[in-house]
Amino acid sequence: MSVVTSGSVSAEISGLGDSGTRKKGRSRRPHRWERQAGWHGRGPLIGGGLWPKLTPYLFVAAAVFLLLLLTYLPAANMLWYSFTDWSGLGPIKKVVGLDNYFQVFTNSRIFPVFGVSLYYFVGAFVQIAIAMYFAVVLSFKVWFSNFFRGIIFFPYLINGVAIGFVFLYLFQPHGTMDTILSWFGMTSPPQWLGDASVVNFSLAGTSVWRYTGLNFVLFLGAIQSIPPTLYEAAEIDGANRWQIFRSIIFPGIRRIIGLTFILSVAGSLSVFEVPFIMTGGANGTSTFVIQTLQVAFNHRQVGLASAMAVVLLIIVLIVSWVQRKFFADDEVDLT
Repeated sequence: MSVVTSGSVSAEISGLGDSGTRKKGRSRRPHRWERQAGWHGRGPLIGGGLWPKLTPYLFVAAAVFLLLLLTYLPAANMLWYSFTDWSGLGPIKKVVGLDNYFQVFTNSRIFPVFGVSLYYFVGAFVQIAIAMYFAVVLSFKVWFSNFFRGIIFFPYLINGVAIGFVFLYLFQPHGTMDTILSWFGMTSPPQWLGDASVVNFSLAGTSVWRYTGLNFVLFLGAIQSIPPTLYEAAEIDGANRWQIFRSIIFPGIRRIIGLTFILSVAGSLSVFEVPFIMTGGANGTSTFVIQTLQVAFNHRQVGLASAMAVVLLIIVLIVSWVQRKFFADDEVDLT
């Protein structure tokens, strides 16, 4: 019978370590050349190798794929359809070239509907003015300021279809609007949605009520980003609220004003939900987007409708470029 001493065991373990067969459960420290190559045992070390370089691209791969599939590919198909006479059913029978684009500008039923967008364009300036006023007022210390902020922003959270139905009952004859006006002695109010001279004002007012909250939040966030020390210095110098607005607040939020202007112009040219739900485009309320849908699905002229959509996109891009050209986004230094 052999006796194994502690010294022999230690020597045996040491020998196994030298031969590369270390005791089970213990990891071998990588050699210098392995660490430089980014190799640790059977896998790459963190921070080395190919996988760390590919990781950022793998994260954005799914988003880029969905963007190409759901945005750029349909846009490319729309551009191709605009040069054809496709009806939306069956194969494309004929390529008509630029005939659809000529028809967009020459057909009396299509391009003149852009005149309806003027009501929403004017309404966009009204909502910008209202949003800026309340943003400036509520940026200072006012009682129940958070409560009023929530009230102003709340309409933007409501679905556009729901807003259309709510104001549809508000403007109907002998409805809520007529009842409120009767309290002030107005016994014969106009037909808010039936009179062609009034209906677009009613719809534009509905749009103003809905989107004022978005501009309000943008303005409020921009105002609160201005350093409070500037307000304190202005108050020490004896400046009133109008002087503070003119010299500090307005220059400080000029970029946001430019952004809201672009959004307002694009929105006024592509209004759809409110007039479609409340009037269906009837009584002179058809916008360019509603007209495009009617051409595509009611008249089965998908090629012409695609050309209308491309024209609308080009107009929005031109307006945005003009705004950026004449209202440069310069850095503002208030200090």
